[in-house]
Amino acid sequence: MTPNIILLIMFGGLTALMATGLPIAFVLGGFSLLLTVTLWNPESVVILVLQIFDTMKSEALLGVPLYILMASILQRSGVIEDLYKVMELWFGRLRGGLAIGTVFICVVMSFMTGVVGAAVTAMGVLALPEMLRRKYDPAVATGTICAAGTLGILIPPSVLTIVYAVTAQVSIGKMLIAGIMPGLLLATIYTIYILCLAYFGKGKIPPSEQDAVPLRVKLASLKAVIIPALLIVVVLGSIFFGVATPTEAAAVGVVGAVLASAIRGQLRTQNLVTAGHTTLRITAMVMWITIGAKAYVAIFTGLGGATTLLNFINGLDVHPYVILAAMMLILIFLGTVLDEIGIILLTVPVFLPIVRALGFDEIWFGVLYAITIQIGYSSPPFGYTLFYMKGAMPSHLSMGTVYRGITPYLGLQILALLICAAFPSFVTWLPRMMN
Repeated sequence: MTPNIILLIMFGGLTALMATGLPIAFVLGGFSLLLTVTLWNPESVVILVLQIFDTMKSEALLGVPLYILMASILQRSGVIEDLYKVMELWFGRLRGGLAIGTVFICVVMSFMTGVVGAAVTAMGVLALPEMLRRKYDPAVATGTICAAGTLGILIPPSVLTIVYAVTAQVSIGKMLIAGIMPGLLLATIYTIYILCLAYFGKGKIPPSEQDAVPLRVKLASLKAVIIPALLIVVVLGSIFFGVATPTEAAAVGVVGAVLASAIRGQLRTQNLVTAGHTTLRITAMVMWITIGAKAYVAIFTGLGGATTLLNFINGLDVHPYVILAAMMLILIFLGTVLDEIGIILLTVPVFLPIVRALGFDEIWFGVLYAITIQIGYSSPPFGYTLFYMKGAMPSHLSMGTVYRGITPYLGLQILALLICAAFPSFVTWLPRMMN
């Protein structure tokens, strides 16, 4: 059987099985086993076993459950509610202030947790009712929360970034730090868009009716920012200055989250048990997908699929950026139907040899990767973020409202993607400064 036919069978069969709705981990693992027995050699099943043990022994992946645990504890600590009250005091009188404050809170939450669902759900519960009460256009309110909530895909400590770095075998620390500037760029673009809507949007965002708050009250409220700021500085600072590895920094972050809960009187057994269950569930899902994807990639490479695809790409007489754009479009599409971890584990081993052959920087490509997944994650009709938002919305609002609200933000995300693609140094300068 020729390598081209094998390549077609591997991609076509995987696509058909994923279309059935079966869990991606079992699709990848089961299909890999089937291909090994039928197209390769039954004795080669040992390769799949070795991939499982390799995943189980990975020290780098240890950071995944630690960051998830940190996020789960912080969700129940009351820190987010305090931050929202601070945001209301400082941004409430500014036209569009609640939406801008929501973006700000999502940035802070991203720096603390790196879990997309946490930010979208929390802001859906806290910020959405208040924006609707103040007569914000429902599409603007839901779109802002969806877009800002996905910043956790880029901003460290992003679990997605760790999985990408492990899969691509690049520095986890540099990959984490590389997401800071693009994440802040997106937040800035969102803020400018909200201000334009507030002043030129014809009723999309009404004038503020909040009474003036004395400066001393505002300053006193900033004490709620101390714990999140310290947590961010300790986790990211230790990585940036080389004091700790990303895994060690994650462990410090867990301790910080526990202390934050204790300070706020929320360190209860039930909260810790619930956080532990959440961490166990998400980590198990990530690891099963990792095992399945590693098995698939091992068979894909062993049967010559990677070599065939690379030879095909090298034979194309097109500009490298055209190939890059094609990969980005594939990722955006996959983001609407697969979770972000599955996308990375499935496509990075296939795309990365192409990226290296084209001479692109792997850290820079990883950031573009994250932005495209963020776009797919927010894209109608099946983007995961849209359904997180739907779960927190009042029953009288439909998914059509969310679709209308997120569409302008998709354009802003594409703009950020083009900026980062056109100016690679904007992405890579901060990682290069690391010790």
